[in-house]
Amino acid sequence: MSGTPIEVGPALAVLLVLLTVIASAAMWFGRLGTSRVVAVAAVRAVLQLSVVSLVITALLGSAWGTALFVLVMFSVAGWTSAQRIGGRRRAAWAAAPIAVGVVPVLSLLLASGVVPLRPIAIVPIAGIIIGGAMTATSLAGRRALDELSNRYGEYEAGLSIGLMPRDAALEINRRSAWQALIPVVDQTRTVGLVTLPGAFVGALLGGASPVQAGAVQVLILLALLAAESLAVLLTLELVARGRIRGRG
Repeated sequence: MSGTPIEVGPALAVLLVLLTVIASAAMWFGRLGTSRVVAVAAVRAVLQLSVVSLVITALLGSAWGTALFVLVMFSVAGWTSAQRIGGRRRAAWAAAPIAVGVVPVLSLLLASGVVPLRPIAIVPIAGIIIGGAMTATSLAGRRALDELSNRYGEYEAGLSIGLMPRDAALEINRRSAWQALIPVVDQTRTVGLVTLPGAFVGALLGGASPVQAGAVQVLILLALLAAESLAVLLTLELVARGRIRGRG
């Protein structure tokens, strides 16, 4: 196995296919959505990670290559959140909360010297934080728009008593924002008790001591918590101001 947690070979390929079939079958039997979505996601994951592995090997030898790769990750994250929330025409606004979450947190990590200024450290940590901010932005945006749609009568009632549109929207959406942070909060609260996250396991496999691996994982979890909180905060503000809207 030589330094990797799983065996890479034909058995892995068969297992990946079986896992995809199970997920697709669950979608189909439960009528949770089209099972094609699962199959497409699985195929994309395999192809994208294969390409990314080659690209990382080629680009991480230079600072410019590293910066370009991080920028591509950020751009894809903004596009993905825009599609989830309000369509590609809102891509710039959807990217703003991700940037507000990622830029200060990643800058703090690098400026502190805790995260070394080396591509092999910057890229995975940046990817984790960008991914977390993307998920939080998508969840917060969708939930906020759904709340405004479902409780539009309450929104109009707020306007009728003199609230500004922004304030009326925030009164409805503040409580729903918490739901976008539940995954990262639960992951932080239960780390080590329910799951052993990838950063912890990866650090151990890379030769770090248990204390060092634990420190890496705590740092990443708290960085995610900070980044996602900032992303959710700005997402709510943009929804309240009408900058982020649904497809309708």
